[in-house]
Amino acid sequence: MMKKTERKMLAIFMKDRLPYIITVLLITGVYLVLMLLEWKLNNEIVHGNTILYFVLLVILIMSSWLLYDYLRQRDYYKEMEAAVQYLSSVRDSLSLYTVVTNEQKQVSELLQKLHLAYLNELGKYRRKQEMHNHFVLQWVHHMKTPVSVIDLLVQDAVDRSKHSKDAEYEGKGSFIQSIHEENDRLARGLEMMLYTARLDKFEFDVHISKVALHEIVRQAINANKRLCIQRRIFPKVEGEAWVETDGKWILFIINQLLSNAIKYSKQSDGSRQVKFTFHKEGSTDSITITDCGIGIAPQDVKRIFDPFFTGDNGRTEGESTGMGLYLSKQVCDKLGHSLSVQSELGKGTSMTIDFTLQGIHCLYD
Repeated sequence: MMKKTERKMLAIFMKDRLPYIITVLLITGVYLVLMLLEWKLNNEIVHGNTILYFVLLVILIMSSWLLYDYLRQRDYYKEMEAAVQYLSSVRDSLSLYTVVTNEQKQVSELLQKLHLAYLNELGKYRRKQEMHNHFVLQWVHHMKTPVSVIDLLVQDAVDRSKHSKDAEYEGKGSFIQSIHEENDRLARGLEMMLYTARLDKFEFDVHISKVALHEIVRQAINANKRLCIQRRIFPKVEGEAWVETDGKWILFIINQLLSNAIKYSKQSDGSRQVKFTFHKEGSTDSITITDCGIGIAPQDVKRIFDPFFTGDNGRTEGESTGMGLYLSKQVCDKLGHSLSVQSELGKGTSMTIDFTLQGIHCLYD
């Protein structure tokens, strides 16, 4: 039995040669008509077996030629079929090695030239993108210095207003605090831009080691301590865990999740506790960050990891960019971890990171 792929290739081959077959049959038909006319006009007897022999001979010659032509081009058709079905990269489209006809050779040369033109355009784009990323990284690093200076100046002004009786500093506490808050927002925005730019070169900026996850959580809490105090949110850490991951990137993720928990808890009327809970099941360690905030609408849960998606909560909370959870999910995927969410509108949200040992080694072994 002929395989389905073989039948498909044969059908394509015969379809392409259908005009030739029709032409041969027409020529044969014309010749037979001429023979019959000659017989009628000149009363010459043409034997029926002669006509049958002629027709069979024409069919045999035509079939032999078609068979030979198909056999010599069959490998080319197989390569074309494989390239169409299993094309995974541009280079796969160049794997046509059994070209036979001049037309096929021209097609192969065209593919080679198109591939070269594509690589040239891609190289230009990559160089432009690398220059853009380099500029972004340089700009962020330059901006971090004045942000740090502003933070020091504001902190100095807060200390002086607390200990000085000078009227110059009296009544300026709320104004200075506002500057401090805006400076914190600027610092967080710069940090997000920095990590976004680094994401494209993630493999050059990752260092896997065994880290104390509970200590990283405490670093994140200390980094957001001012916001927690201001919005009367009480972090609680339950348990300990040591996992294999990149400490810097996982700190970035936990910072993003904690920042969201703080941001969307300030509008809730109930408990304002953010709980960090560690679990272990087999070879998988997990951390769950649970808040008692406003929760996520059911229709938004499936889309919160999409870039720039803000949802109903983001429109209510003007600060949302829709990039924090997207970046967190991307980093988790690149580290071989999984990030999932459970939420109930009006009651709170739980974000869980699963650290599977096999997952990270599959990516970087």
